[in-house]
Amino acid sequence: MAEYGFNTLAVHAGAQPDPATGARATPIYQTTAFVFENSDQAAALFNLQVFGNIYTRLMNPTTAVLEERVAALENGTAGLAAASGHAAQALVFQTIMEPGCEFIAARQLYGGSINQFAHSFAKYDWRVKWADATDPSSFAAAVTDKTRAIFIESIANPGGVISDIEAIAKVAADAGVPLIVDNTLATPYLIKPLEYGADIIVHSATKFLGGHGNSMGGVIVEGGKFDWAKSGNYKTMTDPNPSYHGLRFFETFGDFAFCIATRVMALRDLGPAISPMNAFLIQTGIETLPLRMQRHCDNALKVAKHLATHPKVAWVSYAGLENHPAYALHQKYCPKGAGAVFTFGLKGGYEAGVKLVDNVRLFSHLANIGDTRSLIIHPASTTHRQLSEEDRVKSGAGPDVVRLSIGIEDAADITADLDQALAV
Repeated sequence: MAEYGFNTLAVHAGAQPDPATGARATPIYQTTAFVFENSDQAAALFNLQVFGNIYTRLMNPTTAVLEERVAALENGTAGLAAASGHAAQALVFQTIMEPGCEFIAARQLYGGSINQFAHSFAKYDWRVKWADATDPSSFAAAVTDKTRAIFIESIANPGGVISDIEAIAKVAADAGVPLIVDNTLATPYLIKPLEYGADIIVHSATKFLGGHGNSMGGVIVEGGKFDWAKSGNYKTMTDPNPSYHGLRFFETFGDFAFCIATRVMALRDLGPAISPMNAFLIQTGIETLPLRMQRHCDNALKVAKHLATHPKVAWVSYAGLENHPAYALHQKYCPKGAGAVFTFGLKGGYEAGVKLVDNVRLFSHLANIGDTRSLIIHPASTTHRQLSEEDRVKSGAGPDVVRLSIGIEDAADITADLDQALAV
């Protein structure tokens, strides 16, 4: 459906009326397994000689619509859904990494990703090296012969830092490794990282893609341009696979080989499959993504400008403000808006942040972003609590920081709620 515009793809990509019933909305195929036509067809499916449904841990018709829709919106060659954004990240690295290998990640990441990379991945002997998202040269300085990938967020959570994707993509290309971009905060409505040299996209579809705070999911999108065979370092992609009688994924499947390998190896064996119900809810949410994202961004800019003049606010970090260091990157990568998530600091520090979140009325104090509702959290006491104070500061979650995820309510009501809570 590449000939259609973004709004049309958000509604139609991957979907068609159900051939059995004529249902216009994608049915929820709430089943664990699928009947084979005969023994020959079953064998062909298991040998990857034909594509089709075997078992919902691997694939499902409802999930397939979500995968195709997000891939179409990102201009990718293929998609793969998982149970959460964290599951999507784990599957990507399971396919790329070998014990003893390294990857480079921006330190300006969601706190949960920092924990996953620094601690959980270390149990597999996958080693992370940290770089500065605001300094592409720091990624180049961290490259070694053990580097297998570079990971960034297009718009960082919680600080709203916009990465120079094109510059970091060049570092990855020069090193011969894929650039993986978490595009959760931007969504393809604001930024399409593949157009700037990224190779793999991951989403926490729980956030803006689903958009209503009612379903968990993650999505991987493949760009289809990375040469997995060039360096000889990506054995899952290039070596004969004993699970499939010596099949070589990259040689056989070409520009969508990564998603195939990740599906039939990592997802098959680790098992973090998305439920058909959650896939249905997220793909339904995507139908209104362009409408919601524009309202999110418009509201966020109004709220950021309001807070920037508030006497109890020390600073506001939102790339949509002209005095922000990333304003030029905002104009280059996402001129329609700088996203809906940003941070600000209170002059009263840690205690003021805790008191603020305890006194909002319209905002919901919870650990999520990307909801239609406005959300608030104090990262130092919650999402980034596991980190040391030094690492919290480095990741943009210092003691005075409050993170907002601005919803689609009336902007005047959002600012009024913040004003009354700040007055307390």
